[in-house]
Amino acid sequence: SSATSVSSASIQCLQREVFQERDAQSNEVTLIPEIELKSKKLEKMVIPCPMLNLRELGLSDLRSSQVDELVNRLLPCLTSVEETTAQSSQWQISHVSAQSFFENKHGFSSNMFSTLRVFYKIFTRGFKTLKSRTRRLSGSDRVAESESVTPSFMKGLLLRDRGREVENLDSLIKTKNIPDAHHDVFKTGFAEGFLKAQALTQRTNDSLRRTRLVLVFLLLLGLYGLSRTPFLSVRFRTTSGLDAAVDPIHMKNVTFEHVKGVEEAKNELQEVVEFLKNPQKFTVLGGKLPKGILLIGPPGNGKTLLARAVAGEANVPFYYASGSEFDEMFVGVGASRIRNLFREAKGNAPCVIFIDELDSVGGKRIESPMHPYSRQTINQLLAEMDGFKPNEGVIIIGATNFPEALDNALVRPGRFDMQVTVPRPDIRGRIEILKWYLDKVKVDPAIDAEIIARGTVGFSGAELENLVNQAALKAAVDEKDQVTMQDLEFAKDKIIMGPERRSIEIDERNRRITAYHESGHAIVAYFTKSAMPINKATIMPRGPTLGHVSLLPESDRWSETRAQLLAQMDVSMGGRVAEELIFGTEQITTGASSDFDSATKIAKLMVTKFGMSEKLGVMTYTESERTSPDTQCAIEQEIRILLRVRTFLMDIETLLKCLKDIWNFQFVMRLH
Repeated sequence: SSATSVSSASIQCLQREVFQERDAQSNEVTLIPEIELKSKKLEKMVIPCPMLNLRELGLSDLRSSQVDELVNRLLPCLTSVEETTAQSSQWQISHVSAQSFFENKHGFSSNMFSTLRVFYKIFTRGFKTLKSRTRRLSGSDRVAESESVTPSFMKGLLLRDRGREVENLDSLIKTKNIPDAHHDVFKTGFAEGFLKAQALTQRTNDSLRRTRLVLVFLLLLGLYGLSRTPFLSVRFRTTSGLDAAVDPIHMKNVTFEHVKGVEEAKNELQEVVEFLKNPQKFTVLGGKLPKGILLIGPPGNGKTLLARAVAGEANVPFYYASGSEFDEMFVGVGASRIRNLFREAKGNAPCVIFIDELDSVGGKRIESPMHPYSRQTINQLLAEMDGFKPNEGVIIIGATNFPEALDNALVRPGRFDMQVTVPRPDIRGRIEILKWYLDKVKVDPAIDAEIIARGTVGFSGAELENLVNQAALKAAVDEKDQVTMQDLEFAKDKIIMGPERRSIEIDERNRRITAYHESGHAIVAYFTKSAMPINKATIMPRGPTLGHVSLLPESDRWSETRAQLLAQMDVSMGGRVAEELIFGTEQITTGASSDFDSATKIAKLMVTKFGMSEKLGVMTYTESERTSPDTQCAIEQEIRILLRVRTFLMDIETLLKCLKDIWNFQFVMRLH
């Protein structure tokens, strides 16, 4: 261990100066103790201590051995004065308050000497005010925390260790009292330890710094990936912040020849193509083309294909954007993307901008303080459309399924002032669409597209494409070389009635109930004059139903008469009435719930919207409007009157019983 000596702090607590020139007549007994200190490396040292007045301390009756034992207990671990000062507490200033003047003067209470066993247990109260900088013997020194204003989480990244000069080894050896024979060994060991510690510290710091840099890079890369939210079809190139550029699409392979079944819409858009090809033809006469064209119609009828065909026919850049892709979680993103889209389009004029699902971005604005930023995107769209100069060469085409949801300012003249309706294809359009898609697959020459077209009334262009594709898949599964008429019929039934469920197990009783239920629908449809013809009746489970009767009109219906609506209600109610007539009232099932919904919906529309009630007249009623209790009761009575199919079926009860005898259960099973 290092050399030991009396510490200055401990000596100050026990020893107080007593003047040696005190009055000799006082006969005070004084004692000058000598503390002998031993060390393994140092010779015996004797340190004289100031005199202690034993009488003043209350120790005049103690023997010398007891005083020595008391001093040894008070000074258990003594180190050199210089080393103790260098390795003292990190607190430079300490203020200690005591309970009495004697304790403040001597450092301990006067009654502490009553029992020697607890003499060394001295309790003090104190507070420390200034923290000193620790001075360690190392090759690096960090900035003190009190001097640094850098946040703690950034210190490891921004603050590097600052090297400082190592203290002189000679002074260190002198302070440690190292013998002369050990000076070289001490210096060599110190240098080796210093260099190893310095190298280890440097490697550790470098490793931590590299790890932090990698983590910061990954964090920035993740933030960049989150901020990069391009349009799926517009292909926005994120540059910085909300700024983004738009890549146009060139539709060289899409023309009006690819659009089938919407001849009127193609004729309306043909003049737009002529303007993009030859704008001087219109400007010479002083005419100007509408800035915006709104395509309206049910989904799947070719609105997007028409917009692409316009750009392809005119051979101009095509900018595609979906209305739902403008707005995101950040405020102002939608307006910024509108600006970027139109800025790019103006730079590449003439061009076509197509905004699909326009109602999602151009819906009616509402006055609500809860959403003050919800109108920014549509306001920016309105401002950009107003900012176009006449004949600037930028054509905006919007498509929507709900034109009534658009804001009135958006569809006024000067913006989307030209509206083109894209309806479902008629019989001629369906034939053209079927031939177009049948030419892309291997088909049997005996296939008649007109027969398929007449059996697909109400089908959209997308549904007809799906029909041909399903037929091709069926032919491939059956390992056929070409698509036949049977495959097309299978695909049509699958789309109309749902896929077959051949694996389901149904007991005989439920099969019989299903058979007579579907027979009721078929009989009513057959004997009702205004009902649609029966396309197919089956008890093969399809989708959620156990049986199905498919009715298809022979031609397109643009409107329906009162007799046709009543016939549809009769057919819907026929299944339940057939169950009652065959099995009795107590054996009716829940299978007619969807039939009731359909019949009730038709009756309600006839009374409240179509004006087909003799009692209520032609007045319309909506659910949002409040009606009087008497009016509501009258509406319900008229609906009950219209649901009159039971009386009709009671007249043919004999026919239904005859059908029970000749159309037995086994025959019905063979229908599928």
